[in-house]
Amino acid sequence: MQHSRRNFIRKTGNATLGLSALATFNPLFAQRVETASKKIAHLNAKDAAQDEDFWYQVQKAYRQSPRFINLESGYFSPEPLEVLESQFDNIKMINEQPSFYMRRKQWDDKKEIKQQLAEFAGVSADEIVVTRNTTESLDTIILGMDIKQGDEAIMTNQDYGSMLEAFAMRAKRFGIVNKVISIPLHPKNDHEIVDAYEKAITNKTKVILVTHLINLTGQILPARKIADMAHAKGIEVIVDAAHSFAHLDYKIPELDCDYYGASLHKWLSCPLGTGIMYMKKEKIAKTWPLFGDVKQPVDSIRKFEHIGTHPVSTNLTIAAAIKFHNSIGSKRKEERLRYLKNYWVNKVKDMPKVIINTPFEDQRSCGLGNFAIEGMPPGAVADYLYNRHKIFTVAINREAIKGVRVTPNLYTTLPELDLLAKAIGELSAS
Repeated sequence: MQHSRRNFIRKTGNATLGLSALATFNPLFAQRVETASKKIAHLNAKDAAQDEDFWYQVQKAYRQSPRFINLESGYFSPEPLEVLESQFDNIKMINEQPSFYMRRKQWDDKKEIKQQLAEFAGVSADEIVVTRNTTESLDTIILGMDIKQGDEAIMTNQDYGSMLEAFAMRAKRFGIVNKVISIPLHPKNDHEIVDAYEKAITNKTKVILVTHLINLTGQILPARKIADMAHAKGIEVIVDAAHSFAHLDYKIPELDCDYYGASLHKWLSCPLGTGIMYMKKEKIAKTWPLFGDVKQPVDSIRKFEHIGTHPVSTNLTIAAAIKFHNSIGSKRKEERLRYLKNYWVNKVKDMPKVIINTPFEDQRSCGLGNFAIEGMPPGAVADYLYNRHKIFTVAINREAIKGVRVTPNLYTTLPELDLLAKAIGELSAS
């Protein structure tokens, strides 16, 4: 049975979306999702991804504006109401205790949160730091790692701009050499991707940056195979996992990377301003912190935690986000996101003038997709979708990729994707 989120919101009588309305809204807590999950426990993840009654229960856990359809989760994902209320509680708790909490309690609480996050990621707590976002995590690594003048770094023209800028700054200040390669939008196999990196390697190559799930198109790169190839040549690997963490079902050690960064406010749906940085233990001692710290041992991950006063409430809320994610299940969530992307892509891929910039194979993409209309600038397509149909997407206008990124999320309904496909059809026929 199909359900419309807009009809649901109208029934609650809270369509104005004021924060005060939260008090009268009956949120779906993780325990209720767990109960719903038990009813589909007999289904494999792919079949569960198509059980609309179950996903309707998940959709009720979110508050989305009735004024437009949000198909742009790539910037950051909204928090489920349970997580949002947890954040409110944490803000109130710290505000009541101010300096007392910060001086006497924050460190024990943050230690516990860090342990929960480490278990979720499959690593040791003394290998990770809670940061504010992927950029902070990876800039700390890129600007602090042990590479010298003349050393080479390999990256692609589809990597995230902030990472490319960090390497550019490192080159300008310290004389490293950046080699920017191109990779295909629709690779024939993993070897084609790995080979593109391998061909750029010389005896001066020290590090390779790998974007696990490319934010421009949604393509999933074979990060582990790239890491295995690089390590066999004595080269370190940094993984940008901004869009794969809590989107794909995996643990960090499975990638065997040396360094790793992700944003928790994307697919884990933590409060805006939370991220994770990971380093293998043996890499910590030779990596400089971005901020000054001389008190912690040089081989302690805690030397990266000295960033000054910041909102601890965001860190504390990570626990609620993990709980909600686990109530759904990582594999089930991955398959639902992939199903949503395939749902709209399959409706439009054969339309005249429609170009799909995302690989079709399941192992090469998940929830994030990108399309273009032949002869139309990406900005014009995105504007049409919003101005005519109130569908919010984002235009991507890079040298390597020109198209419109579509990122549905667990709150997205099939009727909303039907409307997207109808709007694309209008553009295709125009």
